[in-house]
Amino acid sequence: SADGHQARVNDQVLTRSFVLAPNHLVENWPVASATTMRADDLDVALDQDPELIILATGERQVFPAAAVMDSCLTRGIGIEVMNNASAARTFNVLAGENRKVVVAFILEPAA
Repeated sequence: SADGHQARVNDQVLTRSFVLAPNHLVENWPVASATTMRADDLDVALDQDPELIILATGERQVFPAAAVMDSCLTRGIGIEVMNNASAARTFNVLAGENRKVVVAFILEPAA
């Protein structure tokens, strides 16, 4: 489960942005906002060789720059942008189907 400020991965509560594949967790992903992302920020997700990347952009769906989207699409890798709650549900379904999916969660510090 996830919201804009934290996410639960198994029994662990995370409060900093992270990248998750079905068998791999990268904590402390240094992305604070979809609007300031660069294409190379997705390299850690692309390294997992996914078919699809879900970009979870916080409480609201926020599209990154076109270059970020292109970094996936030019490699033939799908990218979907969602709010964090939707991304968590979608990831769980796709991972449960043994799909090659990676989700990158942007978490905002709690106020």
